[in-house]
Amino acid sequence: MLQFEWPLIFLLAPVPALAYFFLPAVKEQSSALRVPFYQTLANIGENESLFQPKKLLQKLLAILLWLLLIAAAARPQWVGEPVAMPTEARDLLLAVDLSLSMDENDMEWNGRAISRIELVKIVVSDFVSTRVSDRLSLILFGENAYVQAPLTFDRETVGTLLKEAQLGFAGRSTAIGDAIGLAIKRLQKRPESSRVLILLTDGQDTASEVSPTEAAKHAKVAKIKIYTIGVASDKVLRTGFFGQTTRADRDLDENTLQYIARTTGGQYFRARNAKELQEIYAELNELEPIDQEGEIFRPIKALFFWPLAAAFIISLALSALRLNFDFISIKSNGEPN
Repeated sequence: MLQFEWPLIFLLAPVPALAYFFLPAVKEQSSALRVPFYQTLANIGENESLFQPKKLLQKLLAILLWLLLIAAAARPQWVGEPVAMPTEARDLLLAVDLSLSMDENDMEWNGRAISRIELVKIVVSDFVSTRVSDRLSLILFGENAYVQAPLTFDRETVGTLLKEAQLGFAGRSTAIGDAIGLAIKRLQKRPESSRVLILLTDGQDTASEVSPTEAAKHAKVAKIKIYTIGVASDKVLRTGFFGQTTRADRDLDENTLQYIARTTGGQYFRARNAKELQEIYAELNELEPIDQEGEIFRPIKALFFWPLAAAFIISLALSALRLNFDFISIKSNGEPN
C-alpha cells in the first residue's frame, strides 16, 4: 500500500500558481543604455510567436517538476502487509567461552580429532537454527565478556557470528562471573519468565571482577535461570618428555558450575564428547516456551528517490530546452553587427 509520511506538504502545490496570479509583476528599472545589438533583440521579441509550443512545453515541465519535488518531500513509502511476530518466545542468551584452553583437541567429530571450540560451533549452531520463535543473544567471554549479538530473531546472523568467533578475541583467561553479570544487564528488563542464560565453559574463573558465585546470587535476584555446561573430555593426556599424564578436564570447575545452576533454578550438564553435547542441547531445546505479547510488523520501503530522480531528469530537460530555445532565436534573427 502506497502512503505518504508527510501528506500535508501537498498543500504547498498551488503556491507557484497563487504567486503568478496574485503577486504584482516585477518592474525592471534601469538607466538608459545604448545597446549595439538592440535591433536583434527586438527581432527576437517579434518572432516569439514562432516558439509558443516550446514555451508551453517549458511551463508544463516546470509544473511537473514542482509537483515531483512536492511528492518527494512528502516521503512516499510502500507499506507491506502486516507480519505477525512470534507470540510464544523466550529470551535466550548463549554465553560461550573463548579462552585459549578451548583449543584443546580432545573431542571427536566424524572420526577425526577436533578442538572443543570447533565442536561447540557445530553443535550450538544447529541448536540456534532450531530456535524459530526465540530471541537469541550471543555473549563471548574470555578474560573479558562482550555482547557479540544483541537479542534478535535473526538466527542466521547469530549462527554466523558464532562460527566466525576466534579464540583469544576476548583474552586468554576465563571470566565466568563477568559473563553472568553482562547477561543480567541484558535480561533484567525482559519479562521475568523468559530470562534464560546458557553458559558453556571448559575451565574455572580466573579473571572476573565479580566471582561466579556472587554473580549467580545477583542472577537469582533478577530471576534469571542459568543452565551451565562443562565441556571437556575425561581422557588422560600425556605431556612432557618423560611421559607425564594429566586429565583433559583438569581445569574444569564443576562445583562452581553446579552451584550457579542450582542457585538460579537451572541445571548443570557435563559434555565429555560430541554425543553428550548434542544430547544436552536437545534437552535444552525442550524448554517450554512462555507467552509474550504479540507484535505486528509492517515492512516499509522508502520511495522518495523515484520522484526526486524524475525531478532531476526534468530539470536537465528544461535546461537543455531553454538553451536550445535561445540558440534558435538568435540564429533565426542573425548575429549582431
